[in-house]
Amino acid sequence: MKKKREIQFATKVIHVGGHPDKETGAIMPPIYQTSTYVQSSPGKHKGYEYTRSHNPTRSRLEECLASLEEAKYALVASSGLGIATLILHAIPPASTILCSDDVYGGTYRILTTVFNKIHNIIFIDTTNAKTVDKAMKEHNPYMIWIESPTNPLLKITDIKKITSLAQKYNTLSVVDNTFMSSYFQKPLTLGADIVMHSLTKYMNGHSDVVGGCMMTSNKSFYDKAWMLQNSLGPSQSPFDSWLVLRGLKTLAIRMEAHQKNAIKIAKYLEKHLKVDHVIYPGLKSHPQYAIAKRQMTGFGGMITFFIKGDLKKSKKFLESVQLFALAESLGGVESLIEHPAIMTHASIPKKVRQSIGISDNLIRLSVGIEDCDDLIQDLEIALKSV
Repeated sequence: MKKKREIQFATKVIHVGGHPDKETGAIMPPIYQTSTYVQSSPGKHKGYEYTRSHNPTRSRLEECLASLEEAKYALVASSGLGIATLILHAIPPASTILCSDDVYGGTYRILTTVFNKIHNIIFIDTTNAKTVDKAMKEHNPYMIWIESPTNPLLKITDIKKITSLAQKYNTLSVVDNTFMSSYFQKPLTLGADIVMHSLTKYMNGHSDVVGGCMMTSNKSFYDKAWMLQNSLGPSQSPFDSWLVLRGLKTLAIRMEAHQKNAIKIAKYLEKHLKVDHVIYPGLKSHPQYAIAKRQMTGFGGMITFFIKGDLKKSKKFLESVQLFALAESLGGVESLIEHPAIMTHASIPKKVRQSIGISDNLIRLSVGIEDCDDLIQDLEIALKSV
């Protein structure tokens, strides 16, 4: 008997979870827009009882997502913070959690306003293995939360090195893989226990869904997270699950297009007289460029740069772009621009922002898949206005 050939990523996004409808043969499976399911006898059903617990459309999405991260299990929730909530509730109360010091503002907020009452939260620079080793020895953490690349400073953690340390100290490792998507980085293959994404971003890719997911091969942890989801209720709707399934089909080609534009724009900005410096994992000037090349298969569509000037000049620049939309979020086909200190990371105290490098002249770009020359021209006109 011939061994079944392992299909490649660009095939997985289209076919895993995307099999035609058995009833009608429809190439696009129907949305099971239902809240409940008829039972033939009390407790006798076809695997589905109530959509908060399970739904066929969501099951298809979870099957696809698990395959993309080379995981055994996936769980989808109504938002990225929803999935973070489940992960953080699934560990014992009073646990110590080490967390990357430069993380998404929403992650920082939930850790410092909600879970700091349940767990002991310690922010550290996870790009420094010696710092992590010392913190693990001193604090005996239950979990380490890594964001790589970080938001918004695009710092790269050596995932293999840090997860090896986590294994040494029997610490559960979680990697937020939102910025790279499953296409450019697979943390589970680098030793992570759990990977999470804001599905709102690259995985869906069309700025029309809010969602989150986690993937793992740890059945015990998956079972805990699913039980919590069923109890707390942050399940994703069937329609949103269907939209993400549709968005995933173009993930491979979208990520290539994002990267192609981003590297060109990063090099343009790096040479611009009104730009102080640029942070992009695909530039050799990035301090962790070698690590990025080793653990990622591409560099993504996110760019951070520092404009020469103060907050007033930053605002003038941001108000002058036309194609780049001034908006929070990222990962859609359209290009977005934002000011982290005022927008996505405003919930982080100013002293903390300044200590990690989120200054008033920092600009974050989510480079879309438009014509790159048009995007560069838009930035050029806006920079001239400063």
